[in-house]
Amino acid sequence: MSINVRPLTKDDKVGWLPLWKGYLEYYRTELADDITEASWQKIIDPTSGIEGLCAVDDDGTLVGIVHYLFHPVTWAKTKRCYLEDLYTSQSARGKGVGAALIKAVESAARAENADQVYWLTESYNERAHALYDKVATKTHFIKYMKSL
Repeated sequence: MSINVRPLTKDDKVGWLPLWKGYLEYYRTELADDITEASWQKIIDPTSGIEGLCAVDDDGTLVGIVHYLFHPVTWAKTKRCYLEDLYTSQSARGKGVGAALIKAVESAARAENADQVYWLTESYNERAHALYDKVATKTHFIKYMKSL
C-alpha cells in the first residue's frame, strides 16, 4: 500500500469522521456532536491555528489523520508544534501510516521554524509507544489536568 499525506479539505469530512470517532473511542472518551463539528470547522479553517493532515491509500480512502498546532513558549525563541491527535484505521496499522503522518508534521514544523514537535499518549497505548520510541525521545514529564 502506498500512502499519500495531504492537508484535510472540507470534502474529506465523510472520511475524517469515522477516523475521528475511532480515535475518541480508543481513548475512551465521548464528545458531543457540536464539539466534533466545531473541531472539524477549526481544522478546515485556515485562520484557526489548528492544522489537519490525512493519509490516503491507493484507492483514495482516508486511512489516517493528524491534527497539530503551533504556539509560543517561554523556553525557546521559536514556537513549538503540538501534535494533538494522531489516528490510523485498524486496516492501516503497522503499514507506516503513523510514521508518515508524524514525518509530515515534522516537515510542517521545520517550515515554520519550530524548535520541536511534541505529543502525549496514554500509558496503555503500547502499539503507538513502539512507533514513538523509534521516531522521538520519551520525556519524564507527567501531565496534570484540572477541568474547568
